[in-house]
Amino acid sequence: MEIRRYLNRISGPLLDRIDLHIEIESVPPERIADDSLEESSAAVRERVEQARAVQRRRYAGRNIQCNARLDARSITEFCKMKPDAQKMLMKACDTMKLSNRAFTRILKVSRTIADMAGSDMIELAHVAEAVQYRTLDRKYWG
Repeated sequence: MEIRRYLNRISGPLLDRIDLHIEIESVPPERIADDSLEESSAAVRERVEQARAVQRRRYAGRNIQCNARLDARSITEFCKMKPDAQKMLMKACDTMKLSNRAFTRILKVSRTIADMAGSDMIELAHVAEAVQYRTLDRKYWG
């Protein structure tokens, strides 16, 4: 109830400017010590560095450093989606009543997820994951 009360003070337009909405549960101490269960921080860092290198190459010679900085024209050029991914994104925006700004944010996050996966095109799984990162606001406002 406290979370709902706090989040109700945040306006929709402000929330639309936040790319990732995720709820994180605390990790039990025994899981923290067990490093065999999850990907290591070093491995994640390496994948992030590789994705950032891909973005630097992609945007070389432009005034764009990363996917988050894409403008409307650049989104059209660099965020190519497979047809099933595009269909899912449109359906998610319709179902969740997402704004144009939220649509754009999901698309940029999808591009980043595709980069992390080493994919040139945005695929269905990339959009599905990006949409999941936008569901916290729907949980408390839906």
